[in-house]
Amino acid sequence: MIIIKAGKPLGMKHYRHILIVLLTATLAACVSAPNRPVAQQNNAPPPTYQNRLPTAPPRVDNARERPNPALVREIEDLWRSFPGKTGIAIKRIDGEWEFGQRAEEYFPQQSVSKLWVAMTLLDKIDQGRASLSDPIRIGKEDLTVFHQPMAVEVEREGSVIKSVYTLLEMALANSDNTANDALLRHAGGPDAVRSFIAKNNLGKIRFGPGERLLQSGIAGMEWKQDLSYRRTFYAARAKIPVEQRRQSLEAYLADPVDGASPIAIARALDKLARGALLSDNSTKLLQSILKRTRSGPNRLKAGVPAGWEFLHKTGTGQVLGAVATGYNDIGIMTAPDGTRYAVVVMLGDTTASIPERMRMMQAVTRTVARYHPG
Repeated sequence: MIIIKAGKPLGMKHYRHILIVLLTATLAACVSAPNRPVAQQNNAPPPTYQNRLPTAPPRVDNARERPNPALVREIEDLWRSFPGKTGIAIKRIDGEWEFGQRAEEYFPQQSVSKLWVAMTLLDKIDQGRASLSDPIRIGKEDLTVFHQPMAVEVEREGSVIKSVYTLLEMALANSDNTANDALLRHAGGPDAVRSFIAKNNLGKIRFGPGERLLQSGIAGMEWKQDLSYRRTFYAARAKIPVEQRRQSLEAYLADPVDGASPIAIARALDKLARGALLSDNSTKLLQSILKRTRSGPNRLKAGVPAGWEFLHKTGTGQVLGAVATGYNDIGIMTAPDGTRYAVVVMLGDTTASIPERMRMMQAVTRTVARYHPG
């Protein structure tokens, strides 16, 4: 601070001295200013940024930007010790790291693919070309095969009318195949789903021809609509020679028409969680339904610790003899501090028992949580 006392007028020599001091102080302030936060310089509040989804946690220290080596080793040990063809992918959402085993290979999705149908239709709704309240008629001619709880109501009533919202809940939370095929028709068919996948650069994710043609083809059968009623499909499949079924199943597993790589699914879940695929409303709606998934409670979900949130979609393929196929679970687990992980486990084929498959999946999510640095 410079103090000038009142009194005798100052000469030019003094004025020059004061001017030099003032200029020196000003330059020093200019040099040091960048070292202070902008908000402190002008008393303005710090800038704020609006994310598409405000729930995304902030990026943190570098330790979170790479997987714990012990986590990678334990997941690899689980993968190596499990019988059959197994694919695993784990990705930290909002972060930089991801890893997996056989993560780039194609695995049959089965009902995991219902997720892409839902996204395609929600994207159509976001564009104003459809609505959650749209009524969709479903008759006996629309029934599919395997898990379709709504078939009882359709056969009793002859036909039913359901809204898109109701069918989304049934297809995702209850994994109803008939509900999913109804949504698929409303979305524009398989080509519309493939276009959505391509438009969003989701990578190695395929979409098949729909439930009826997919499942009949896997079994080496030609689809006929009467196969959708009650247990007609099972009876007809039992008449197919075992060798024919085996060849059809092996051809499917070698190049699944509905195949996807675990890492592509993990990256798609990352995009979904960050709001990069759908509008905020559609993203939140889809996530809320996936939190209510009823299928596979003893798969990945059973290994998620108390206090964490989990949303997921399962898939289950056909069984031939001792070999089970397409036994999958994919999901997003959220730690209490908001950190999120995409976890994908896909069993292409395995001879492990159902309890063994469940225990392996539980071990994956339990291990991810144990090495969470929060």
